[in-house]
Amino acid sequence: MTPGQDRAWQVSLWRLFALGGAALVAGLALDAVPQCLLAAAAGGLLLQLWRLRQLQRWLHGRSRRPPIDDAGIWGSIYRGLHRSHRTALASKRRLVHLLRAFRTTAAALPDATVVMDDDGRILWFNDAASRLLGLSYPQDVGGHFSNLVRSPRVTAWLEAGDGESLLDVPAPTDDALRLGLRLIPYAAGQRLLVARDMSKLMQLEQVRRDFVANVSHELRTPLTVVHGYLDLIEPEQLPELEPILHELRTQSRRMTQIVEDLLTLSRLEAQDSLPEERVAMAAMLRTLKREADALSQGRHAIVVEAADEADLLGSTKELHSAFSNLVINAVRYTPNGGTIRIRWAPRDGGRVFSVVDTGQGIAPSHLPRITERFYRVSTSRSRETGGTGLGLSIVKHVLQLHQAHLTIDSEVGVGSTFSCVFGPERILQPAPVGEEA
Repeated sequence: MTPGQDRAWQVSLWRLFALGGAALVAGLALDAVPQCLLAAAAGGLLLQLWRLRQLQRWLHGRSRRPPIDDAGIWGSIYRGLHRSHRTALASKRRLVHLLRAFRTTAAALPDATVVMDDDGRILWFNDAASRLLGLSYPQDVGGHFSNLVRSPRVTAWLEAGDGESLLDVPAPTDDALRLGLRLIPYAAGQRLLVARDMSKLMQLEQVRRDFVANVSHELRTPLTVVHGYLDLIEPEQLPELEPILHELRTQSRRMTQIVEDLLTLSRLEAQDSLPEERVAMAAMLRTLKREADALSQGRHAIVVEAADEADLLGSTKELHSAFSNLVINAVRYTPNGGTIRIRWAPRDGGRVFSVVDTGQGIAPSHLPRITERFYRVSTSRSRETGGTGLGLSIVKHVLQLHQAHLTIDSEVGVGSTFSCVFGPERILQPAPVGEEA
């Protein structure tokens, strides 16, 4: 309790004692002490009720000044309430100012912004939402987003709510506009949907893809000619140029492999789906082991571990390309005497294809970018082993087309584990004898 409050209580108590003393003196003078004390008590009670009525009218009224200002407890209460009222009013003004600034800023954003509750009902949206999503203010406020923006793909994405962005969505107002959608938890029971016009970015990406595909295709023929002529030159004919010819052949083959990988990536990026067939994993594992043995030339121990004989639903050609890339990388980057394990095992109703090596490992700082095209952990190591920097990009794209994903666990000096994780919908029971593909 503050000194001011102590003083207010003292003043009020002294007033009470004074009233009682006056009533007692009057009662003695009139020989009616009980009556005078009772009248004083009733008067004090009526005064307090009058003060309470004043407080009630002040609290429910619009007056900004306290109705009384005295040194007693009621004056202290009024002053305290008045200070609290002014503080709350100032806070309210600041919040209103911030809310107006937020709405002004959000309204000026080029991205469509929609605030929804957990059921998908629209609580608020900015001007860009009208332009990109076709929402109309105020009639669409309170409506269900899926009923106003009719798109089965968007509806399924909203219901899933997995946090992943949704790309390449045609705008309801213009099919030529392509949107990227993102759903962000906003507050308790609310979500923030942000839609961005990705048309120019997608056009630039398509230009890049076409450029890479066209250049790669055009480079294939001259590289084939150069490689062919180099093969016609026998080292015995020009012994003094043998080291140069060897390097030329090596680099021409590496360049040819880069071109082929770029064409493969361009083809995968242009596809929305792949042919689906039964992929016989037992035969796939045997093929991968033969390829690893041929590349290793006895320098590594190649081990296949198959926990069951389940098959996959997908493209045999593309999956072999992805799995083979992982196996070849393990052989290339594992020192002589190391062990490479090729595993096929169940996990959470699905299956995991893993390649485990005892190589040098990968530092954690490289893992987020290792699937980017041409990204290299070590340029010198890639040149020594003949890597193109495109293998893991091909693996990532192949898995995405199979609704699967790649996980990488690595420790420097211990080794790495590359795992292709497939969901239950891609798993097939082993084919009967005689039907294996």
